[in-house]
Amino acid sequence: MYQHIQYNEQPGVVTLTLNRPEVYNALNNAIKSELIRAFTDIEENKAVRVVVITGAGKAFSSGQDLKAAQTEMQKKKYSEAIRTYYNPLIMKMRELEKPIICRLNGIAAGAGCSLALACDLIIASEEASLSELFVGIGLIMDSGSTYFLPRLVGSLRAFELATMGTRISAQEAYDFGMVNRVVPVTQLDDTVQQFVAYYLKAPTVAIGLMKRLLNQSLQKPLEEMLEYEAQWQDIAAATKDHQEGIRAFLEKRKPNFSGN
Repeated sequence: MYQHIQYNEQPGVVTLTLNRPEVYNALNNAIKSELIRAFTDIEENKAVRVVVITGAGKAFSSGQDLKAAQTEMQKKKYSEAIRTYYNPLIMKMRELEKPIICRLNGIAAGAGCSLALACDLIIASEEASLSELFVGIGLIMDSGSTYFLPRLVGSLRAFELATMGTRISAQEAYDFGMVNRVVPVTQLDDTVQQFVAYYLKAPTVAIGLMKRLLNQSLQKPLEEMLEYEAQWQDIAAATKDHQEGIRAFLEKRKPNFSGN
């Protein structure tokens, strides 16, 4: 089904692995199409409660495959490629009402950095790094980085990182608020699995609604957000997980959330 990514489904969790290690998981049209299809499949699969995305080999993703672009683009405008591949992919990720964990195993550069920042959580190896390399080839950031970066690090630091293409270490990224955890490479899998284990037992519908609200919170006025909270709280309250949470509280035990 997939040639350029690995789609590994275990009970409740799907791990997507960018699988072009020979080019540091550079993003050509084929791999972007497969990622869009994978997130569509995950969205429709009610059994999936959490997603992990990572890269094969030493890199997470080196960004756009510039060599492939010479053939893929030809006389096309960049805007056409962005609207066909990158924008739908990023929107799929942000609209997916299930947590997406980035297992940042190596460098995430350019559009690869954007892909990482589009995740809900980033667990980074000490050997990982991030860089908005677009300026190095005379381009602007795309694939959502103009949206995500200033929200994570503030406008001043975002301008510096964007216009200088600075490569920052995992620890610097943590200090800037760009990643959630930085761990030795030997602990990366265990740390990711700890987060996976939590979300596999969490109230998936409520988390999806919170993700939807947080996506809008920096763009909407307080009054509008308060109304969204009121409306969507009714949706959360109608779930089986809410009823289980109430029972568990009254019975003084841990809830057994089913994701429904």
